[in-house]
Amino acid sequence: MIANEKQTGVMRVGVLGFGGLGQAAAKVLSPKQEMVWTAVADHKGYAYHPEGLNIDACTQASRDRYSVGYLDSVGTLSNNSIADLIQQAPEVDGYFLALPNLPNTFMADVARQFIDSGWQGVLVDALKRTSAVEQLLELQSDLQAAGITYMTGCGATPGLLTAAAALAAQSYAEIHQVKITFGVGIANWEAYRATIREDIAHMPDYDVEKARAMSDAEVAALLDKTNGILALENMEHADDIMLELAGICDRSCVSVGGVVDTRNPKKPLSTNVQITGRTFEGKTSTHTFTLGDETSMAANVCGPAFGYLKAGIALHRRGINGLFTAAEVMPLFVR
Repeated sequence: MIANEKQTGVMRVGVLGFGGLGQAAAKVLSPKQEMVWTAVADHKGYAYHPEGLNIDACTQASRDRYSVGYLDSVGTLSNNSIADLIQQAPEVDGYFLALPNLPNTFMADVARQFIDSGWQGVLVDALKRTSAVEQLLELQSDLQAAGITYMTGCGATPGLLTAAAALAAQSYAEIHQVKITFGVGIANWEAYRATIREDIAHMPDYDVEKARAMSDAEVAALLDKTNGILALENMEHADDIMLELAGICDRSCVSVGGVVDTRNPKKPLSTNVQITGRTFEGKTSTHTFTLGDETSMAANVCGPAFGYLKAGIALHRRGINGLFTAAEVMPLFVR
């Protein structure tokens, strides 16, 4: 897809969710010239300023008073913060949904709020589970009719690594296996409570509802038992359905697993994707794409998310709506 400054212009964007990922997203946006962060919502309120929000003020309000709704002049407390923000900020071009997908239906429920609101624009998520993306597929015609361009699975995995697999697959006549292995290091799990709970939901003897119901003390006790390490194998990750939808391989050929260290910012292993296939000459080979160990989870999620948001806005301004995945559209770099 080709896009230039004239086609995209300055983009007014919002972030839904202001936990660890949402705050990281705001930091990623702060030096950007092409995107202006104008809207944010958390579970207790929202803030909106058409000229741009102050990240330090938002972070302080969230830390000290547990909601951006307490911000002077631009904040509003609300029990229906997403719906109210949509109505108060109709000119926002697109939103990054930095929301926990707990329960597993939550992101589809949020999408329905946007569909019902009459708002038209671009939505980007960093969904993990295959079943969550399947729920969005059921809304495809509704999103298109509503004038919404929705980019799903646009974080790190699914997202950056899925896109790399889609590109690397072009060397082959047939794909045998796509293996994604990730390493995540964070100094304090409480900065990413929702993300860690989503990871726990992938562990044996756990599911989404059980992980969601865990108190912080119960999560801490589990991490004490594992020395802060979460080892995850054969995860239900939407990379599989995204690559299948793109016609690259059957979802059964895709596997995702990794290690999360919740007590050390250093990655326990290097994040990579291996794509094995057969070339037209009959040779079997493997491409490997490895992320730099110095790049954080937040950098590898938020950067691609805004790249896909820019791509989605370019599509939307051409009148192209509906549901797309990270394996179908190239992200555009946000300057």
